[in-house]
Amino acid sequence: MTPQHNGAYSPALRVPDAPITLSTASVYPEKVPSAFEIAALLGYDGIEVMVSTDASSQDLNVLRRLSDYHQVPIKSIHAPCLLLTQRVWGREPWGKLVRSKEVAEELGADVVVVHPPFRWQRDYAKEFVEGLARMQDETDVLFAVENMFPLKARGAEAGMYLPDWNPVDQDYPHVTLDLSHTAVSGSDALGMAAGLGDRLRHIHLADGVGITNKDEHLVPGRGNQPCGPMLETLAESGFRGHIVLEVNTRRASSRAERMEDLAEALAFARLHLAAADHTWQVTSGGEVTRRGAR
Repeated sequence: MTPQHNGAYSPALRVPDAPITLSTASVYPEKVPSAFEIAALLGYDGIEVMVSTDASSQDLNVLRRLSDYHQVPIKSIHAPCLLLTQRVWGREPWGKLVRSKEVAEELGADVVVVHPPFRWQRDYAKEFVEGLARMQDETDVLFAVENMFPLKARGAEAGMYLPDWNPVDQDYPHVTLDLSHTAVSGSDALGMAAGLGDRLRHIHLADGVGITNKDEHLVPGRGNQPCGPMLETLAESGFRGHIVLEVNTRRASSRAERMEDLAEALAFARLHLAAADHTWQVTSGGEVTRRGAR
């Protein structure tokens, strides 16, 4: 397309949809190789590797071979931040982030998802915002800090994270918004997205009811979170980040049932992204702006 140099708009074009990828956590208790196989069979646009106690999630060469064999790109790496992965890639939290960045760079992934520090990681928490900014200056891979949730007991909240479980008011340049976590925290997911603005770069798409502390990660549409409106809002705003299906299929009685759930999740995401207007214009300065409903 030849840009116009008089400030006018160039002809309309369709901005590519945000890629819809599958988290390897979505096939648990199956292993990482199953996630690649299922993603390829169902037509997902890529994979997010949840680095876990599964040895294949930690092995750069295995991940590269799986991606090449199934022709499914690895779009993001979820750093081993969970309680169950405290010893994966060492116990030192900065070392985990460095390793996650290196793997992402080697595999051509765009994003590293990271949780805020646990409250007992005080030294890490003190340097988290500044240290993350320094690391971000050294790479094109985006570190996207994920929203978490407080624990609730007898009507009171107990914070597990520093500086906070809610990233909206924190000085993070890039954020992951998880809609199962908004269910647990009782947050307004659309309000959080609006508050984050351009800092919202990554979505963990899942649903939840939020009655208890349980992080449910339901298939979108099976809870009370605004999964559909969120996708439509993102599409209308020209969101260019990743939509990652991170759902819980542990109760699936068979591979076929698990694939049905993951096919439903993918269809939900595509339907609601397609429901929005995707027609945009590019100005002579390279800015992408909405042209109007098609």
